[in-house]
Formats: sequence, C-alpha cells, structure tokens
Amino acid sequence: MPESRRLKLWRIRLLMFLAVIGPGFITANVDNDANGIYTYSAAGAQFGYLLLWTIIPVTLSLIVVQEMSARMGAVTGKGLSDLIREEYGLRITFFMMLGLVITNYGNVVGEFAGIASSLELFHISRYISVPVSAVVVWSLVVKGTYKSVEKVFLAASFFYFAYIIAGMLAGPSWKEAFVATFKPPQSGAFHDSSYIYMLIGVVGTTIAPWMQFYLQSSIVEKGITPREYKASRWDVIIGCLFTDIVAWFIIVACAATLYLHGVRQIRDAADGAQALRPLAGDYAYILFAAGLFNASLFAASILPISTAYTVCEGLGFESGVGHRFKDAKVFYWLYTLLLIAGAAVILLPNVPLVKISILSQVVNGAVLPFVLIFMLLLINKSELMGQYINGTWFNIIAWGTAVIMIGLTIAWFVTAAYG
Repeated sequence: MPESRRLKLWRIRLLMFLAVIGPGFITANVDNDANGIYTYSAAGAQFGYLLLWTIIPVTLSLIVVQEMSARMGAVTGKGLSDLIREEYGLRITFFMMLGLVITNYGNVVGEFAGIASSLELFHISRYISVPVSAVVVWSLVVKGTYKSVEKVFLAASFFYFAYIIAGMLAGPSWKEAFVATFKPPQSGAFHDSSYIYMLIGVVGTTIAPWMQFYLQSSIVEKGITPREYKASRWDVIIGCLFTDIVAWFIIVACAATLYLHGVRQIRDAADGAQALRPLAGDYAYILFAAGLFNASLFAASILPISTAYTVCEGLGFESGVGHRFKDAKVFYWLYTLLLIAGAAVILLPNVPLVKISILSQVVNGAVLPFVLIFMLLLINKSELMGQYINGTWFNIIAWGTAVIMIGLTIAWFVTAAYG
C-alpha cells in the first residue's frame, strides 16, 4: 500500500475516533467519584496493598461490560431500560428502576458529601459550596447542549491525572505494589468479612450498575451507529484502562501513607487528602483534595442524568440533554429533584455520610449481577443484535463476573453472620 494512502487511512480512523470519543471515556471516569475515591482510599488505608490484585480482573470485566453496553446502543439505537421494557415488560422494568433509583440516590448524596468535604479543606463552608455547586451543575446540564456538556465532562476527566501524581508523590514501595497487583493474598483474607465487604465495594464502585444505563443512552443520544462502532469501542477501552490506573494509584497512595503509619480508618474521602499532608507533602494533599472536588462535581452531574435516563426510557418519556426543558419535562424535573434531594441531605446535621457512601458501593456490587443477566440475555438475542451478538469469551467473562459477585455477596453474609 502506498505511503500516502496509508497515512490517509490513519487520518480517517483518527478523525472517526475523535468524532465518537466521549461516552465511554466519560462513563468510566465518573466511576472515580467521591464514593469511589472513599472506597479506594479506605481499601488502601485498611488493607494496604492487599486489594491491588483486583484491579486487573476488574478492569477486564469493566471493558467487557462497557463494550457490551456500547455495542447494544450502537446496534439497536435504544437505551438499556428501553430494551428491558420492550423485551420483558413494564413490571420487571419498574422494579429494576426502583432499585436503581434508590441505589443512585445514595450515590448522589455521596457526591455532594465529596464536594462539601473537599472544599472544607480550603475553609469553604458546605452551606456555600453545596448549594452553589448544585446550581452550577443544574445550569450546565439544563441550559447546555449535548456537545457542550460532553466537552466539559471530557475536560473534567483529564483532571484525574492528579491522583496519579499524588500516588507518585506518596513514595510507595513500587516492588511491593507491583507484586501485590499480580499476586492475590493468602486464602485467610477471604475468611475476613471486612475484607470481603471491601472487595465487593471495590468491584461495585468500578463496575457500577448505573454506568451501563448511562453509557448505552449516551451512545444512542450521540447518534453512534454500527458503522462507528469500532471507533467507539476504543473510546470504551481507553476510558476503562485510564480510570482503573487512577484507582490503582489511589489505593497505592493511601497504602503508602495511611496504612504504613497505622491510620486504618478514615471518616470520609477528604480525610485521605488531609492525612497525606504530613506524610507526603503539601502537593499531594492539594492534588488529592482538588481531585476529590473535581470528581464529586463531575459525578454529581452524571449520576442524576443516568437515573433520569433509566426512568424515562423505562416509562417511555422523552429523555436526553439534547432536548430542551419543555420537550423533556419529566427527564429534567427528575434530574432537578435528585440534585435538590441529594444536596439537601448534606446540609442536615449528624448524617452518617461515610456509611452511606461505602454502603452504596457495596449495594452496587450486590445489584450488578441482576443488571448483567439482563444485558447478557439481550445481547445474545440474534433477532435483536444480528451479527453483533456476544462471542464466547465475552460471555464467559460477563457470566463469570455475575456468578463471582453473587458468590462474594453470599460469602460476606456467611462470614458476617458466623465469623
């Protein structure tokens, strides 16, 4: 092939990738929200490097699951809730939506907790930061177009480099961290209910159920078709790899500082930043705190959108940030109410924010198999997906993820009940 033609083909592929980048990268990176940061920070503080081995298998599962969502959206032109309603009826869809709304509400509360606690490190009261952030988020989504909102979200995604830098500044034992990444702990760890609980939380915060609904809806709203599917696939893969590299560095940073110095418990994600200051220096502290604020604000925008997508698609209402308020009233009102309700909880006294945050991620992990089962049943229907049904390895990994999460949830109940 002539050199000029080869260059032209690469240019075409690059332009196609740039045209579809967004949904996969954004969805994966929202995963490192305030709840995720708290979970990864707590994993590093409580267990050191002992949970790093989960990153590789969880990343593989995340890529498979997210790719399935993107493929279904591109091929069918419909969101996941829409497909579940059409194929399995309104009753099942209703209970699925109800569970997701409850779970996602806990996540939204966690995002505003992250906003409040991160800015309090810079001496800004939550009674100022939370209402102002809620208004900013609401204005961005309601007043902006899909393209403008997506550009802001993409820019916010790259701020996660702050955690990679913070992890390096923490000065970890790189050899010990890399060994722990490829070597699971001894079997005794799996007899500890707190270890299993945190393991479920790590998986639940990395492969959260809401992500599949949001990604598929975003693919549909962006207008990606089977023709652009290959380029969109790379968007998903790159997003998943980047977000889990960030997760790895958060665990490493807290293992190298908090765990090493005997700090086993942190009250909230901001404590991770505060604790880094005397142990890893001001820069790590500032980067961690600023990254927490970015992540919280970012996810406070996305999670209510995901919930509004899920409910409106399931009930047949117009949805999407590409619509004006008057054309998708149910979608925008639900989004608005979730923002108000989530922000309001943070302004109440004596709310157990940490328990809500970590529990919401464990619930994510417990609920994940049910979402995966519906996805697998749908994506293997040849009358629905045609030639784009799952291959053997995709089915093995996805079904394996569902079975393992069911097993871990049962194991946690057993170890918690009988020690």
